[in-house]
Amino acid sequence: MHRGGFIRIFLIIAALSLLLDWYVFTGVKNFTADWNSLRLRQLVNWGYLVISVGVTVLFIAGFGSFSTAKGMTPFHEWVLSIFITFLITKIFFVLILFLGDIGRFFYGIINHFVKSKDAAAQSFFPARRKFISEIAILVSAVPFTGFFYAMLKGKYDYKLHRETLYFDDLPDAFDGFTITQVSDIHSGSFDNTAAMQKGIDMARAQKSDLFVFTGDLVNNAAWEIEPYLERFAQLKAPYGQFSILGNHDYGDYIEWSSEAEKEANLEKLKQHHKTLGYRLLLNENVVIEKNGQKISLIGVQNWGKGFIQLGDLDKALRGVDKDAFKILLSHDPTHWEEKVRYNPTTIHLTLSGHTHGAQFGVETAGFRWSPVQYRYLDWAGLVNEKNRYLYVNRGFGFLAFSGRLGIWPEVTVITLKKSESPESPKV
Repeated sequence: MHRGGFIRIFLIIAALSLLLDWYVFTGVKNFTADWNSLRLRQLVNWGYLVISVGVTVLFIAGFGSFSTAKGMTPFHEWVLSIFITFLITKIFFVLILFLGDIGRFFYGIINHFVKSKDAAAQSFFPARRKFISEIAILVSAVPFTGFFYAMLKGKYDYKLHRETLYFDDLPDAFDGFTITQVSDIHSGSFDNTAAMQKGIDMARAQKSDLFVFTGDLVNNAAWEIEPYLERFAQLKAPYGQFSILGNHDYGDYIEWSSEAEKEANLEKLKQHHKTLGYRLLLNENVVIEKNGQKISLIGVQNWGKGFIQLGDLDKALRGVDKDAFKILLSHDPTHWEEKVRYNPTTIHLTLSGHTHGAQFGVETAGFRWSPVQYRYLDWAGLVNEKNRYLYVNRGFGFLAFSGRLGIWPEVTVITLKKSESPESPKV
């Protein structure tokens, strides 16, 4: 989308935000109406309006300076995130207030037909009760505090996810073989290097046999990873480090002065993978050998439903023994959904990322929800279909919204095990 399109959308959203401000302001005034101190009432009432409208003005000004030639910077992400926090908070407040006003409306209608003549002079609508505004404030405080937690702490609150997978045909030498997966670094969004280093340290501490990175090293441009090259180069493994490209790595979401400049950016990014010590797999495969036995590691370029489709699985499988144990690196899980699980060649395990789990949702032992599930069938964690596994990493970094809530940044460790029975255990 070009700059003009972005600005039009943001102006519409900003106008909606200002309309909500007027309605919320009436609720805040109702909340403070019985306070004894006039000065305190004015401070709270007008303080809310100045701060909330100020956030919207900052949002308009910030994205007025937005350039599709550079993409979103951490500044733009922070402006957007604060605006979203206030917008969602206001929506929750307005919903409660509106329900109360609907009740007033129906009460007024009923009262109009049953009231006595002596009450004829009374107002049609009863006054808004203070407790409705109190409930609105309590309810809206939940998203407000939650989103600020997401921005200040949640986006660097790295979680370690472990999975043990059993296979009948895993070579004996690889029984207990471990793989650390990191995905979606999105280095152009980082705003706290020390906090980000904690995630790198977590990945290093696993001391896995193999390290893989499954795409989106940057948001748009190769230079974004340059301040962090030495840090992510710390991720080493005895059997090597391997990587693939994600949809953001191709630079398709910003404007370039020429196609040659865009191509040069991609070549520079590929060199950065080499500097990191990662072997970038571009529709190709490598053999991992241990004690004379082998498995095949396959990597494809991005293939996503509705996104870039440069991944060529058939090309990547050339030279791979049909009976070999195969692990595929493919950034977008829709590739597995659309192509990999139906491929005549059995690919035992596919490692993906891309979705970020929307960076927002709920994951408990018995319940999982994220808005991303309405776009992606498989959006986080492990999937097993006829012993063809997919693991979707929730992402290391963040994009656009400078935070994470409920869907925390992830480092994954997968252990491969030889099945002890003829049939692999169910997940």
